[in-house]
This record gives sequence, structure tokens and C-alpha cells, in this order.
Amino acid sequence: MTTVADAPPIGLDADQLLAEAIARDASDLHILAGNPATCRIHGRLHTIGADPLSPSEAEDFIRGICPAELLPNVHEIRDADFSLQRDIRGMRRRFRVNVFRSRRTFGCSIRIIPEQIPTFEWAGFPRGLGVRLAEFRNGLVLFTGVTGSGKSTSMALLINLINEAGGSRIITIEEPIEYVFEPCTDTIISQREVGIDVASFANGLKYGLRQDPDVILVGEIRDRETAQLALSAAETGHLVFSTMHTRDAKGAITRLTDMFPQDAQPTIRTQLAMSLRAVLSQHLLSAARQGERRALALEVMFNNLPVASAMRSGRIESIDDAILGGKTDGMMSLDESLRQLVQIGRITQETGRRYANDPKRFG
Repeated sequence: MTTVADAPPIGLDADQLLAEAIARDASDLHILAGNPATCRIHGRLHTIGADPLSPSEAEDFIRGICPAELLPNVHEIRDADFSLQRDIRGMRRRFRVNVFRSRRTFGCSIRIIPEQIPTFEWAGFPRGLGVRLAEFRNGLVLFTGVTGSGKSTSMALLINLINEAGGSRIITIEEPIEYVFEPCTDTIISQREVGIDVASFANGLKYGLRQDPDVILVGEIRDRETAQLALSAAETGHLVFSTMHTRDAKGAITRLTDMFPQDAQPTIRTQLAMSLRAVLSQHLLSAARQGERRALALEVMFNNLPVASAMRSGRIESIDDAILGGKTDGMMSLDESLRQLVQIGRITQETGRRYANDPKRFG
């Protein structure tokens, strides 16, 4: 992986396609031979042009945006990730790019990163919840959900809140760096990109603990070493934010525990019971009105006594009941979040039922 701060000029077609995707408020642009250029707008795919791209057109597009040092990876490993910065119609924009091969031809998926860190209102993330999470003095906060569910944006909202409050040493370890934070008064923030500034998430955590951090953002917990270091950092007085790809809160606890050998899992569950502060499971759903941004549905779990007891004992299935009974502690089930979105007209009743944990009881 690499970051292209000053890439060679992109060809005219690429510039036009990126500009068109931005103008349409797209979140992603897809280039694949045999298909027209296609962008995702508010969760739905829309073609930009009518003509399918030839293999040579797709490869020329990718060569125009791919840094020279990564071209061997594309041909040999057949996959490459990098971040890209370009001036598009006079504005500096950032993109996250994945290049791949499919049926012996090249393709790429480009995530369009907003030019500014969004507001809580734009993201649909409750500000009060964000303030509560940002004010934790230590512990682990996990964001879960499928790719593209807004986890990185939610963490950026919290880091920006902490940054603006001042007085914190913040370290982020990302793959790649998406939102760029400018340090505020009495704040020091380091953003490290995996593959460029640091070898791995685990190394970023290991060495980051020697850099006097108050807050650490880890792009993703995907292996045992990163999980252990994140738990240790949370236990030793640091506030750690990270993501996992799970459907719900209890799934994050199960997956994190399962990264360890069975004989070590009781110890890990005890560590989680002590250091986990919250798990938020996110879903971005199609809006009720065509053309509007997708709506954010949240399952919110805070670590109270019933949740901690469930983790220690391994009775993870009881966490759903703890969330339902934890409304006074600020918890929210996914079904309740869906009901609220239906009530304010952000999603349809049909969408709410489709994503509800218990569609039969969904009102």
C-alpha cells in the first residue's frame, strides 16, 4: 500500500469520471472491463456512461491513477490498495482505491472521501452519544458493521470532537488514511498509514504506546496480536477506538474472543468485562425519499453490570436482553433505532422490517 501525495497527472477520462462521480454525490466509483463506469449513489448503483469499458480502457484508467511502484503488485499479486489525492475541478480531493483482477482483466473500486470531516447532523449520528463516547477517559470502544456502513466516518466524528476539545495526544493507525485532521490548540495528532508509516496495525499499537498517547484509533482489529494490544492499551489508561466486521454488538465480542485459543478465552472475556466501554453496530439504509442520503441505524451497547456479567460467564446470547433492558443506561436495540427512523420518515416500514432482528414484532 502507498499514499500518492503528488501522483503523475491522471488522464482526462479519469478526471472526468471522478468529477462526475463527485458531482452526483457518489460514495464509490467502479471501473471494470465489460461494464460501463458505475457509481454508488445513496446506496444504489448507477451507470455514468452507456458503453461498457474494454479491457484496455479499464487498464489505461488504472495505470493512470496507480503509483508506479505498485504496478508490479497489480501484475504479480493482482491486488493493490492505496490512497490518492488529486485536484478535481480546482478542489483537492482524497480517494481510497482498491485495484483487482477479474477474469483476466483489471478493475478498481474507488471510495470518495468527503472533502471535510462531516458533522454529526450530516452523518445522522446522535451528537449526545458522540459526546458521551468521546468523554470516556480510557477503555475500548468498538464500531461494527459491514464495509461501507460508515464506521470510519463515525470514528472521525469522535476524533474530531476530541481534537477540538484540546489537551490530548492522539494517534491514528489507518489503512489507508482517509480523513485528515488538523491539530487544534494544545492537541498533538499523528496519523500513521499502514504500509507507509508503519508495518501493521499491531506495530502501530505497539510503538504508539511509547508515544505518550491519550487516544488511539486503530483502523481495524483483524488478528490476535492487534486485539491483545488494543485490550492492553485500554486497560492501561488509554482510550482506544477501533472497528470490526460483525453484524451486531454481541458478534463483536464473540469474534474478538474467538481470535484467541480456547484456553485463553476466559481471561480475554474478563479483560473485556473490565475494559470494554461500548459497542456500536451500524447499518446504512436506503432513504424513504429518492435522492436523499442513506439513513444511519444504530445498535448501541454500553458495558453495564448485566453486560459485564454476560461477558465473564460466556453467556453472550443474553447480551440482546441486556441491551433491551438497558435503555436508562443509554442503550438502544437495532429494532428501536429502525422504529425511530420510520417514525421520522427517513426509511420505509418495509426497509425497517427487512433489517429488524424480529420482523414479526417490528411495529
